[in-house]
Amino acid sequence: MSRDIEVTAETPLLRNVAIPETISSTRLEKMTNPDGSLTSQILFPPHAFTHAYTSKPRRKLPQAIAHRGFKAKFPENTMGAFAGAIRAGAHAIETDLHLSKDGVVVISHDMTLERCFGRPEKIVDCDWSYLSTLQTLKEPHESMPRLKDVLDLLAKPGLEQVWLMLDIKMDNDPTTIIRNISTTISSVATSAPWQSRIVLGCWAAKYLPLCAHYLPGFPITHIGFSTSYARQFLSVPNVSFNMLLPILMAPGGRRFIKDVQGQQRPIFAWTVNEEKKMEWCIRKGLDGVITDDPELFLKVCERYDEGSKRQRLPVLMLLNVVRIWLSVLVLRILYRKRFDRVKDQRLILRGSSFGR
Repeated sequence: MSRDIEVTAETPLLRNVAIPETISSTRLEKMTNPDGSLTSQILFPPHAFTHAYTSKPRRKLPQAIAHRGFKAKFPENTMGAFAGAIRAGAHAIETDLHLSKDGVVVISHDMTLERCFGRPEKIVDCDWSYLSTLQTLKEPHESMPRLKDVLDLLAKPGLEQVWLMLDIKMDNDPTTIIRNISTTISSVATSAPWQSRIVLGCWAAKYLPLCAHYLPGFPITHIGFSTSYARQFLSVPNVSFNMLLPILMAPGGRRFIKDVQGQQRPIFAWTVNEEKKMEWCIRKGLDGVITDDPELFLKVCERYDEGSKRQRLPVLMLLNVVRIWLSVLVLRILYRKRFDRVKDQRLILRGSSFGR
């Protein structure tokens, strides 16, 4: 179980940061080395369907991945947001998973209902019968969907090319949520196999053997904001990477991109809403851009000209990148010192929410 760490209101970007359990546990013995790093004894399939696509004229462009659906125009993580993203032409939908008290896999970024629904309860303390009655604060008021509802939408004829990226939140028991995700996926029939349409997003290494056991054949992406922690996943074949954009733009990020692309693995960036940052992702050859506004990103891709003179990123944007990078660096150092007293633990800062 992850440890939630309170961060002061003065650093809102870093709220809800969590430190997962160490990866050198009994459960992971078969896929970890003595020092706690991952081995390659567990295999996940490649996921070519998530690579950058070829446009006309022939050039590679990142796929448009709708962050919590079309969040810029609809209440996030609702059926309206997902349908809106599909209408806008998004290649994929990114969404977040939690468990209700009675084990239903529901769609929500937050562990509580306060921000989106105006209620103080935690999702894990509420049955689905109650959660299904709530309406979003944001208009048009919509209800909270289940994973099953999203799958039912994507199973409709004509949507076979739209794929789904799942952000599996760490506020739930790992075994229970992975098992229930598997049961939910198995309950929805589709003409195209879900293994070729769903990517499982994991923040911590401890989720990998659970995914391999309960969801064999499904591709994996590591979600994170620490390239040093992410690098251990390079030893596990076919794991892709979904990283916080400022970390990819900061010192060490470009080298990380090169190393990932050198192994021909997909690499995505979150959350990208400014046009200049979208253009940066295109120039760097990323495979997917997770954005609140997939419509805008597709327009940027359409008019992008590789031959045009590159413009420097605005100074304020660069300063923001440096600020975020320094914040992550400081937190990694502080929390590493705090937790390395625990026997056999080699903890690195690992995230569950971090502003996503």
